[in-house]
Amino acid sequence: MTSPDVIVVGAGIVGAACAVALQARGRNVLLLDRSHPGAGTTAAGMGHLVALDESDDELDLCLLSLRHWDRYLAEHGKDVDHARCGTLWVAEDEEQLANAASRAERLARRGWQAELLSGALLAEAEPALRPGLAGGVRVLADSVVYPPAVARDLAKRLTALGGATLFDAAVGAIGTGFVQLHSGRRIEAHDVVVASGCAVPALLPAMPVFPRKGHLAITDRYPGRLRHQVVSMGYGQTAAGADGLAVAANVQPRPTGQWLVGSCRQDGIADTHVDPRVLGALLRSAIALLPCLAQMRIVRSWTGMRPATPDGRPLIGRHPGLPRTWLAAGHEGLGVTTAFGTAEILADLVCGHRPPIDPIPYSPARFCHD
Repeated sequence: MTSPDVIVVGAGIVGAACAVALQARGRNVLLLDRSHPGAGTTAAGMGHLVALDESDDELDLCLLSLRHWDRYLAEHGKDVDHARCGTLWVAEDEEQLANAASRAERLARRGWQAELLSGALLAEAEPALRPGLAGGVRVLADSVVYPPAVARDLAKRLTALGGATLFDAAVGAIGTGFVQLHSGRRIEAHDVVVASGCAVPALLPAMPVFPRKGHLAITDRYPGRLRHQVVSMGYGQTAAGADGLAVAANVQPRPTGQWLVGSCRQDGIADTHVDPRVLGALLRSAIALLPCLAQMRIVRSWTGMRPATPDGRPLIGRHPGLPRTWLAAGHEGLGVTTAFGTAEILADLVCGHRPPIDPIPYSPARFCHD
């Protein structure tokens, strides 16, 4: 393709989904990446498909996207290691149980099946949990996938729809209607969509996307030992300590029988090395809910940088100062869940259509101050 209508910079799961959505609306799309599909943040993530409800607009975006996921997985689930394991949000005390009851009510009211469980019912639902927990919420429709496989599949779908891809092509600069590659090649298009995660500030310095480091670990294979994704009710709410580290257990059963263990976050950390101290805190948090994990063999650990924003909402929409330039970035830990919803909103905005939910909470213009 010599003259695309739209260039999408970044072939992670969000960028690839945006490229497919735009191509499906009749735009000729070129998807660029400095590496290959799903090689960056997408490769490091847990791959949960979960409805989070810390705000109404967050839940709106999650539910919009999860409905797209249902359609996608009906056709492609086997190709992307999909497992509809559901989520158990675990409450360790009465305060967390009250928050769990509110979550169950909010999700059920929006049509996302959720039920409040007593401590006894929680133990029955997930025998691997430690005794004495206060209760929790079971969300049956939540799932897990392998995100790099989704990104690769979406890149293939793009070309099947008539779009084009260009990989191993690092972008050095973006201007109105063009991208400049490090190789010196300039590619012009009517619109440019920047979906490059933590690399956004290097291309668009005014946009406040910053890296939030996380550690993950995966066990050997223990088939049948864990039925649900198990998440602490403190997930996403745990405040960072004096060392800048926040930890809240998130443990997934993978289709391989392995356990994928998260979750933690650190700001202001530039290096990507595994920190044994942080990894230890992560594992202790998970073992506190699932004691048998202490006897399991960890076969690999790694880190990833989540692209975050100051207010915790992604950037979806028109760049406030650069004409014909759009953003789809800053999703932090919800990029996989919200990829398809983001793509629908972004494609509607680029094509001049009204999105299915209010896009204003995600507008990049919210960070512009006169």
